[in-house]
Amino acid sequence: MKKTGFLTAFWAAFWTLAKPYWVSPQRRKGLALLATVIALSIAIVALEVQFNLWNKDFYNALEQKDQAGFLAQLLRFTVIAVFWIIAGVYRIYLQQMLQIEWRTWLNQNFLAEWLRDRAYYRLQLADGGIDNPDQRIAEDLRLFVDKTLELGIGLLSAVVTLAWFVMILWSLSEGFTLFGTAIPGFMVWVAVAYALVGSLLAHRIGRALIGLNFDQQRYEADYRYSLVRLRENSEGVALYKGEALELANFRERFQYVVRNWFGIMDKRKDLNWFTKFYLQFSIPFPYLVAAPRYFAGGVGLGFIFQTSSAFFYVRSSLSWFIDSYAEIAQWRATVDRLTSFSASLERARSDAAQAGGERGEQAADAIGVEGLELALPQGAPLLAATSLQLRSGEDVLLSGASGVGKSTFFRALAGIWPYWKGRVRLPQGARLLFLPQKPYLPIGTLRRAVSYPADEAKFGDAQIAETLQAVGLAPLAANLERSENWSQVLAGGEQQRLAFARALLNQPDWLFLDEATASLAEEDQERLYRLLKERLPRTTLVSIGHRASLRAHHERAFAWQGERLAAV
Repeated sequence: MKKTGFLTAFWAAFWTLAKPYWVSPQRRKGLALLATVIALSIAIVALEVQFNLWNKDFYNALEQKDQAGFLAQLLRFTVIAVFWIIAGVYRIYLQQMLQIEWRTWLNQNFLAEWLRDRAYYRLQLADGGIDNPDQRIAEDLRLFVDKTLELGIGLLSAVVTLAWFVMILWSLSEGFTLFGTAIPGFMVWVAVAYALVGSLLAHRIGRALIGLNFDQQRYEADYRYSLVRLRENSEGVALYKGEALELANFRERFQYVVRNWFGIMDKRKDLNWFTKFYLQFSIPFPYLVAAPRYFAGGVGLGFIFQTSSAFFYVRSSLSWFIDSYAEIAQWRATVDRLTSFSASLERARSDAAQAGGERGEQAADAIGVEGLELALPQGAPLLAATSLQLRSGEDVLLSGASGVGKSTFFRALAGIWPYWKGRVRLPQGARLLFLPQKPYLPIGTLRRAVSYPADEAKFGDAQIAETLQAVGLAPLAANLERSENWSQVLAGGEQQRLAFARALLNQPDWLFLDEATASLAEEDQERLYRLLKERLPRTTLVSIGHRASLRAHHERAFAWQGERLAAV
């Protein structure tokens, strides 16, 4: 019962992944491609039946030294082979087209779900940081689509082949006896028994591959991610001279890959020992069974080869599970990774929806905070119940020791922190922009980086160039179309200047600056804040900072006192 329940749950999970595309508005092209691939697969089986019948006629012509019949059979083979090749080529081509269509839809769907309600951020908090979501979207989706279609079409072909060749093999089994008793369909029953025993043994030998494949995908992704992290933080590692530690980390992660791979190798070796014996000993069996009738003169040479061919197709169809076991194990591990990813996304959104805080809009031109409580994911409190009003046009400075919860207060106002209680009311229709200490710079053109999150087409070249010059980045104005990973090209201070240019271009109603000038000298900080005042007179500034010089740019100030936020 437990095994049945597990399989039922697995197929339910698989169908949850597979169904959405096939009921979506984009399904028409996919259904047309799938129908064509299925039709070509059936056509290939029909042509293989013709090959089976050709075997009998061709070898009978050889046995009878019938040269005209021999040449006729060669021509017949050529015609069948040409159609078989055409069907085979287009089946693969159209199946690959279906793979990219389905994968494209799934990719867009999973990306949308990952980004919706900021689940990509909450996953790191609410679900303990599920491993490698990027790998699950980029690699596991590809494997899911490829293996589902390969195994599905393969199983369909096996079923059609079995239905067709069972009838042929049954008719060829006439006259077979065992201990003097005629057994209808003798060869069919032998093939069924042979495949059934083989399938059970294959599952027993190879079932550990499912868990090993699941772990292998995770270890490979972890190792690849550690390499990417070095590339993204190359300057920091170089400054710390941390190459030895990084190398030790790479070796440790790669050892997980190697150890698990050896586990897969051992299990595949055991499975290959079995499948090779299983395959090889199935080859002489039909000849052994049919040979007595041939030597007795009851049948011709063509009968021997036709029987062998039919037995091969029946045995192969019944052995589909054995032949595909390694791929099935990888496919099942992929389904498990994708369903666990989807479940984590749902949990992250559910946790956020069940948070005690209430967030909404109000007609007043102010941000209202009532009874706001903040906590860490582990439950440790950061801020006790606090109420305050941030009025439009009245700039506010927040200060306090590191780790007290200043940035988390901003996250709560932005609506991305799930561990809070109380009520936050934002001005109706207000545009908020947050500048963290380390700005996010998307990979691409400088124009995109400085315009973010607005559409880069919204701003003209002259406007962007003048803004860059105003914040002290005049040399970059000539590189708007240059595409780079700007977070690695620009120094910390330059990145913060670019973030100020971004604020000047986007012109928000409320601008939240979280240590946004920490990498700049105080005189540069003074100039940038004056620039904000001059160019964004209607924008309310809410800043987090430690420097005393920031106080002059704000009308009000609050500071953390223990778990309390009080005016100073």
